[in-house]
Amino acid sequence: MSIRFLHAADLHLDSPFEALPAGKAAVRRSEQRLLLQRMAELVKEEQLQLVLLPGDLFDSEWSYAETGETLCACFRQMGVPVLIAPGNHDWYGPHSPYARLALPDNVYVFKKNELESVRISSLGVRIWGAAYLGKDSPSLLPGFRASRDDGLLNLLCLHGELTKADSPYAPVREEELAASGLQYAALGHVHQASGLRKAGETWYSWPGCPEGRGFDECGEKTVSIVELSGTDCTLRPVCISRRRYEVLNVNVTGSDPLLAIHSQLPDETARDIYRIVLSGEVDSPPDLRRLELNLGELFYALQLRDETRLRQDLWERAGEDSLRGLFLKKLREAAEGASPERQKLIEQAARWGLAALDHREEVLTHDHP
Repeated sequence: MSIRFLHAADLHLDSPFEALPAGKAAVRRSEQRLLLQRMAELVKEEQLQLVLLPGDLFDSEWSYAETGETLCACFRQMGVPVLIAPGNHDWYGPHSPYARLALPDNVYVFKKNELESVRISSLGVRIWGAAYLGKDSPSLLPGFRASRDDGLLNLLCLHGELTKADSPYAPVREEELAASGLQYAALGHVHQASGLRKAGETWYSWPGCPEGRGFDECGEKTVSIVELSGTDCTLRPVCISRRRYEVLNVNVTGSDPLLAIHSQLPDETARDIYRIVLSGEVDSPPDLRRLELNLGELFYALQLRDETRLRQDLWERAGEDSLRGLFLKKLREAAEGASPERQKLIEQAARWGLAALDHREEVLTHDHP
């Protein structure tokens, strides 16, 4: 007996995308809905038999009507059993999307904060799962063991994190998985894909989020196609995302910042959202306005961050008989003997002051969306 299924989690549909302008944030939410369509197409193309969605499909209990309509249509298009274990963002309650939506008959939503099972004899599987009923959940696996006497494959669909310490998010421990009698645990909550892991005779994984929503979710994101038998398991990550978040660190010491950035940019960036962090030693703060004007069209969205340092030899100008010289002299005196943290603040003050003297804007030293 074997089964091939889709394991996906943490879509966070209808995220606010607060770091983006309102128009682009709306586009990103519509692109999130396209993830659902690509998942439905993947089920058909790969002839998958089951879909497991362990939580945080929605970013909150509030959602747009278009999102619910798309979700139901795509679930209907999949045409295979779809099981959902609500997580800490989309926890189950009377006002949750799962309670409001007219979900198709092939969808089952776990609604209790205790493990219960759904038997699908035609597929030879039993799926165990549970729901968050609020923004947290206790550990649900201690003492649990699924029976293997009837020859069914036992799968778990749960939103939780692997940890040895106490956690408010349905903590999962490897020793509990090893003792569970499960063949595979489809987990959600962790936004970085784990790859296929094993505890005792139990395979488990987190697919990560299928599309990044911020610079803490950089790089390629995926869903997982899992093939499971009684003795073996394989996992294939599949990228269905439209855009990626990327952070590019550029040392501009001795270089024109624009040329330094161009020398490190990949060929294809127009679809992606970038943060470019400038570092190194400079004579004066980089002109981020100029950089944005020259680079902005190369990305879907661009954020520039200035982490450069003033050259030490600039303090020599503190002896000049000028406003600049007097300004630098005062700051140099304040920096002498100061703690490293204090010196960093003084250096930042120098940046602001020199930017003002050069008729630049202070905001150029801050994150610039």
